[in-house]
Amino acid sequence: MGQRVLITAGAGGIGLAVAKAFAAQGASVHLADIDADALAAATALDERITATRADVSRAEDLDRLFADVQQQLGGLDLLVNNAGIAGPTAPVEEYPADAFAQVVAINLQGTFDVTQRAIPLLKQSDAASIVTMSSLAGRFGYPNRVAYSTTKWGLVGFAKTLAMELGQFGITSNTIHPGAVDGPRIMRVFEGRAAVSGRTVDEEIASAMANQSIQKFIDPDDIAALILFLAGPHARTISGQMFPIDADAKAAQ
Repeated sequence: MGQRVLITAGAGGIGLAVAKAFAAQGASVHLADIDADALAAATALDERITATRADVSRAEDLDRLFADVQQQLGGLDLLVNNAGIAGPTAPVEEYPADAFAQVVAINLQGTFDVTQRAIPLLKQSDAASIVTMSSLAGRFGYPNRVAYSTTKWGLVGFAKTLAMELGQFGITSNTIHPGAVDGPRIMRVFEGRAAVSGRTVDEEIASAMANQSIQKFIDPDDIAALILFLAGPHARTISGQMFPIDADAKAAQ
């Protein structure tokens, strides 16, 4: 493919699955992540994968990141905005204000800052794309996860605005809305829910599966395959859209 790809939070989970999928297709992939050990492991997988340790909420880290992107990739064809944190599990009246601000700083402000810096590079591409990771919580309300849901809804408006502003440059912008993605992160979510509800983790998992038409966790490789398509030649007129990949979930709980 020869694409040049930047993935935030790219050293594990969905981000790493996307990195491996694009590298396997011949793309040059640069990862940003706060986990230095995970980045070292990821770059050892394929010579096409390079990395910068960076926190998307820190301007100095983004300065270093985009200097590395320019040096390693020489430009950019795809930005995957994957960085985000879940925040605590608590009802709104008990939700810590500083925790809310931290979730906003990473999920919304960090995504804005990365994208703003990436746009001049994307404009130089003949077929550029931005894919932003929202969530099932970006389509439904999410009890006890107000900061997460608020920011994931906010990313939809952000991505749709990008689609309108950048369409004239041939740049597409879409959001992906995963449900319960298989891996350690979703288990931590179920543990948090159990702590609030008083139910067991297994009971929380059963409740989540009952909310879905297809009783399965989401495979990160399936999300990667969707992003491959959205960044590919057959999706150049698909923009401003929301793509659920959630086993037909009926709510974010």
